Amino acid sequence: MLEISIFAILAVFTLGGAIAMITNKQTIFSAFGFLVSMLGLAGMFALLDNRFLALAQVMVSVGAIVVLSVLTILTVNAKDENLPHEPNKYKWIAFTSVLVAPFAILLYKALSGAYQSFAQTQTAITSKVLGKALFSNWVLPFEIVSILLLAAMLGAIVIARKEENS
Repeated sequence: MLEISIFAILAVFTLGGAIAMITNKQTIFSAFGFLVSMLGLAGMFALLDNRFLALAQVMVSVGAIVVLSVLTILTVNAKDENLPHEPNKYKWIAFTSVLVAPFAILLYKALSGAYQSFAQTQTAITSKVLGKALFSNWVLPFEIVSILLLAAMLGAIVIARKEENS
């Protein structure tokens, strides 16, 4: 019963942060919504007794991505008059949710039996095995994602600086 109530609280934090991230007009509050959502997700990993993923979630998502996003937001310094006018924002959110829901249900149905294949494996998945897989088989995708994130942040700063000089 305690685990279910903790899960419910973490789910409220995760969903509340995601909703705050989408609905806030000011970008700094959206970044804080992302922070709350990622902390809720890290709590869910901790609830599943996976300390490595919980700590990695806190260190990577909260410690790196949120700090970098807040730094970019404060560097860009977007003003309210420069933001686009979105009168149909909530209609688009509802439409996208309805559009994505069947795919989410299909993905859930497809992956609901995946835990059985993991239960049949003989080796335990520890942080050593995960680290070895990440830095041997998955190094190239990991580095490509980091370069893509860096290019996106630099592009946002360049676009903001060009508008400021004009």
